[in-house]
Amino acid sequence: MIQQRTPRMSRIALLGLAALFSPVLSSCVVSQEQYNKATSLAEMYQDQVHGLENENQLLMAENNRLMTESQDAYTRGLQEAGYDKDAQGRIADLQARIEELGRPMGDIETFRVDGGYVTMIRDDLLFASGSADLNQKGIDALKKVALDIKASPHGQIQVRGHTDSDPIKKASTLKAFPKGNIQLSAERAVSVAVLLLKQKGLSGKDLLVLGFGSHQPLGPNNSAENKRLNRRVEIFVADAGE
Repeated sequence: MIQQRTPRMSRIALLGLAALFSPVLSSCVVSQEQYNKATSLAEMYQDQVHGLENENQLLMAENNRLMTESQDAYTRGLQEAGYDKDAQGRIADLQARIEELGRPMGDIETFRVDGGYVTMIRDDLLFASGSADLNQKGIDALKKVALDIKASPHGQIQVRGHTDSDPIKKASTLKAFPKGNIQLSAERAVSVAVLLLKQKGLSGKDLLVLGFGSHQPLGPNNSAENKRLNRRVEIFVADAGE
């Protein structure tokens, strides 16, 4: 980690110079040679302080650039790891199934889609706002979901976390998830996957955990209800042999 130097450095250095040269400058008898030498040293140290301040500014700029690149790479990595050529088709399937319900979405809904089925769970059943820790209601609900999965032969299980498009603003939440919604969605998916794996009969060898943040919405984030719909965890269970 780069240790940053601050503008206080110049003030501290000058105070040090004052302490260093005060016995000479305050003396009643100061030769021209001593005066010139003290002045030269003071100028030299002042030049060094200015040089260090400039270097510090360059290091801070480079540090900010590297942090931005790191965050962008993290986001791209999560998205690329979760790339699925059939994902957009399944999103369209889900949107059609939701419209066919003819009623508001429940806390948990299961829909048949091409290649398997998706269980959608609203985020507020599983987590407190801005948290990736499962609450007791969420734990109980997921245990029932695990029983349903184990009841029939199946293929790969994907646990996919999603959020709405509102950026994280609360300081404590931003501290926990500095990379924003995509990190929050990924860690929520991890929490769900870990709970599923604790249930006997489910194996982790075919389990995939993905976080998409706001990048795969079921609808536009233009109303409270749509945002609530987009904040979800999906458990996609592939048919056996898929």
